[in-house]
Amino acid sequence: MSKVQASTDTATPLATEYSGGNVRRFKAIGSDIFNGSDNRKNLFKAIGPGILVACSAIGGSHLVWSTQAGAYYGWGLLGLILLANLFKYPFFLYGQRYTAATGESLLAGYRRQGAIYVYIFLGINILTGIINTAGVAMLSGTLFAGYGFTGISIPAFTVGILLICAVVILVGHYKMLDKMAKAAVILLTLSTVVALGLAFSHGPVAAPDFVGPSPWTWAAFPFLIMLLGWMPAPVDLSAWSSLWMFSREEETGHFATTKETSIDFYLGYVMAVVMAVAFLALGKFIMFGSGHEFASGGIGFSQQLVNLYSANIGGWSKPVILTAAFVTMFSTTMTCIDGYPRSLAASCTLVSEKCASRFKQIFQIWIILSVIAACLIVVFFVNNLLQLLSFAAIISFVTSPILAYINYKVMNGDNVPKEERPGSSLKLLSLAGLLFFLVMTIGFVYVEFIRV
Repeated sequence: MSKVQASTDTATPLATEYSGGNVRRFKAIGSDIFNGSDNRKNLFKAIGPGILVACSAIGGSHLVWSTQAGAYYGWGLLGLILLANLFKYPFFLYGQRYTAATGESLLAGYRRQGAIYVYIFLGINILTGIINTAGVAMLSGTLFAGYGFTGISIPAFTVGILLICAVVILVGHYKMLDKMAKAAVILLTLSTVVALGLAFSHGPVAAPDFVGPSPWTWAAFPFLIMLLGWMPAPVDLSAWSSLWMFSREEETGHFATTKETSIDFYLGYVMAVVMAVAFLALGKFIMFGSGHEFASGGIGFSQQLVNLYSANIGGWSKPVILTAAFVTMFSTTMTCIDGYPRSLAASCTLVSEKCASRFKQIFQIWIILSVIAACLIVVFFVNNLLQLLSFAAIISFVTSPILAYINYKVMNGDNVPKEERPGSSLKLLSLAGLLFFLVMTIGFVYVEFIRV
């Protein structure tokens, strides 16, 4: 039987022979993860990929778009944010569930359906990956400059952050990424809770009779697409969590069961949803009705973001706000520098026999190429940060229907055990999500290219 290859940090296969998935699946049958010390230990060993997805999601999506949604429209887009998270939920779930059920990566499932699906994923990731990485890294650099450093340009800070993240991934591999991400999530949560508590105690800045603009107009439609593109994250990140499961196994010696995977997934996904609402609330309480417009430049945007918060809450709160924002973006940058090259390298091993046993080398090459390309983008777009992030978010959304459909198709494949395939409710939600993505994409094309 032919082998479908993808790999971990040590170039061992992520997917062995097709029957290998069943061997791993048998470990999950009849297990109760809450009874017995060994089962609890295995659960802790399984926790990781879902947290990393949360780190990836909370960055650009929440800090940039959720905050702006609250600043421009108050609570007006809360329902849309929750709806977006609901409709994307099945397709993120499929990434980890497929791997736990079959023992092979989601991208290997793409390959089962046909090499064309892997090439589609490759094309989308090459287009969006470098831009997304550059955008989140640039915002990290501009926020870091807020600690009072002078005499160093924003591109220099950004390049430094990109290089630090690349070294961490190349030297520390998944283990260091996992530990740093969990620490970042704890710090981020504490900082955000403090900031949100201060905002609630201070109250909204808008006058009691202030009426904000409506988000339900054609003019606001492009912003809605930008918000949805990264809410809670681009759909292609579902492949990352699948690949990270094998890296987690390499670190702990335990391959997560479907039950353990579900807990890890929900822990990360619910955290991402809660943080989306938290940043929306921050924007609403601190910026909505203030009369301020967001600057388009990287320096202006980041300084404005932090200064508006501290000006309304108090100057003493600036370190808290700045730390929450910087930790958010730094963790996102690090996961992007691992996730995009990892998924690109895995795709290469699936479509080329020459690459099948060289995952580690290809992964390292993609990291280097991605960082170099991101640095070049930073140099040319330093004064247009919001435009860069907007373009990346739009591309992420308009490609959502394609990747979501492939995920749905893979999860319903013949190699997936029937008991692990989506039930009728999850299928219905998946189809509703696909329809939603498609309708919104058509609406965006109409607004941008047809409507006069």
